[in-house]
Amino acid sequence: MQHVFHKGTDEAKPTFLLLHGTGGNEQSLIGLAKEIDDTASILSVRGNVLENGMPRFFRRLAEGVFDIEDLIFRTKELNDFLLEAAQQYGFDRNRVVAIGYSNGANIAASLLFHYEDALAGAILHHPMVPRRDIELPTLSSIPVFIGAGANDPMCSAQESEDLEGLLTSAGADVTTKWFNYGHQLTMPEVEAAKEWYNSIYSK
Repeated sequence: MQHVFHKGTDEAKPTFLLLHGTGGNEQSLIGLAKEIDDTASILSVRGNVLENGMPRFFRRLAEGVFDIEDLIFRTKELNDFLLEAAQQYGFDRNRVVAIGYSNGANIAASLLFHYEDALAGAILHHPMVPRRDIELPTLSSIPVFIGAGANDPMCSAQESEDLEGLLTSAGADVTTKWFNYGHQLTMPEVEAAKEWYNSIYSK
């Protein structure tokens, strides 16, 4: 998978897995990651699917309607890539925290839905429920931050509430913050994610 890796200055910190939204690339969220923790290592990945020339992490059949078969395949592809990248760059595969926005948040949530040890934590900006027809693995106290827009036209409040419920039922420690904005990622949301992150990883 096309990607960039930046080694951090503090090896005690987790490695960030950056997952962009539709039309983004491996550079899109680097500024966001540095805002949250500029000492952590960064693995930023470009989605392998193109939709009208715009990179995504998996196909969709229509807006909000996922191609589940492709989602499953691409989730496995990303999970396998993380193992390869950890060996190549020498970071701890068991200490990866995803930061995803929109489509990237959805594939990050899909990692949690499909693989028990895929992520040590996740910051999900405007995610949807990746699929509703499976039993989730045990996500023992995995910390998850969900940033949700109360007026998000692409991701309804119900989606965020359902995702929180499903992850919590699987054992994850979920914090959801609501913002009176649409689908865009705003500084108040970034600052809330940073505050959440510091409460867990800067002790």
